[in-house]
Amino acid sequence: MVGDGRENKRVAVDLSEGFGERLLGQLLDRAHKMPPQLIAPLVAEEVNRIGGREVSIHLQCYEQLELVPLPGRGLTVGEALPIDDSRAGEAFLAMAAVEETVPGGVRLYLPLLDGSDEVGVMSVTLDEVGDDDRRLLRRLAGLVADMLVTKNAYTDRFFQARRRHSMSVAAEIQWSLLPPLSMNTPQVSVAGVMEPAYEVAGDSLDYALNDDVLHLAIVDAMGHGLNASVLATVAIGAYRHARRADVGLAELYSFMDRAIDAQFGPDQFVTAQMMSLDIGTGHLQWVNAGHPEALLIRDHRVIRGLETPGTLPVGFGGASPQISDMRLERGDRVLFYTDGLVEEHQAGGAQFGEERMIEIIDSLLPETGGVQQTARTLSHTLKRERGATSDDATLFLVEWHGSTADHLATLDF
Repeated sequence: MVGDGRENKRVAVDLSEGFGERLLGQLLDRAHKMPPQLIAPLVAEEVNRIGGREVSIHLQCYEQLELVPLPGRGLTVGEALPIDDSRAGEAFLAMAAVEETVPGGVRLYLPLLDGSDEVGVMSVTLDEVGDDDRRLLRRLAGLVADMLVTKNAYTDRFFQARRRHSMSVAAEIQWSLLPPLSMNTPQVSVAGVMEPAYEVAGDSLDYALNDDVLHLAIVDAMGHGLNASVLATVAIGAYRHARRADVGLAELYSFMDRAIDAQFGPDQFVTAQMMSLDIGTGHLQWVNAGHPEALLIRDHRVIRGLETPGTLPVGFGGASPQISDMRLERGDRVLFYTDGLVEEHQAGGAQFGEERMIEIIDSLLPETGGVQQTARTLSHTLKRERGATSDDATLFLVEWHGSTADHLATLDF
């Protein structure tokens, strides 16, 4: 009996370990102390237990163009696979398993999802595939993704596998600073792309989903190379510090402004946009500090720029920020970008320009899917159309779904 006189009734539950739980449990139990180089052999061993063979793990390269094979004992290591023209790429873009009939069986391509960020694709061949196989392998792929992300903090090997070209020191700094470049929840999705991936210096971005508020910043530090990277690093560090103190946009801007001014003086600055989105109501607020206007996308078309009174770039010192706001509609997307997307000069001297960029966006949007696929397609298409990338070019896409995630906190037995 419990203290209030009511009988404490316990529902009988079968806690015995089934085959699937035992398989995943052993993988998880052994992974805690597993050195990074033994992750691949461990995964291959576990897959073999259910009759799987030819196990491959492919990680997304930094340019978001290819899926690069991860080397390791027990893995089948082949060529890098194009994301736009392969079954593995199809699974990656759709964030869903893809099956292909091959000689002697069925090849499964399973997206490796760490939370809602995509790490890569795991591939395995079985003689035949049933619903139990699909369920178990889907869960196994999720566990493998979590292990790869966790062990990535202890090794350079996964980074080296993803890197297809040499990388500048400035780019190394920027990539180490970034959060995952995609996030998907029932209420909001975000995705970003940075070009040139191996030479980026002054562009950076950051975000955080704190309860019902999505916070986001995109910055473009003046100059090029290592100096621009250091400027951007201080700007993002100051942004995170202020954001984690739960201050409003005005205080956040002022803190960043003082940090840059104190460290570098008034001769160096950072253009930036900082925004907050209430994911329950769609209420969007933002400060534009010398940055290109973000674009509001509705029903697959750019309907307008998010105009705002001017605020001085971060680092000029002492400015009072101008805060703008609006209420999004369900399905609205907001595209933030840096000036490298529009200021490139085409052959003959004409600037690429915002008008041309919007034309391309409108032509592509009906053909794209989720925000990650859309951001990636936009970035690569715009790069081809510009014909060159002499400056950093970054875009960050946010979509407000306006739904709820409450159902995810309810267990379904």
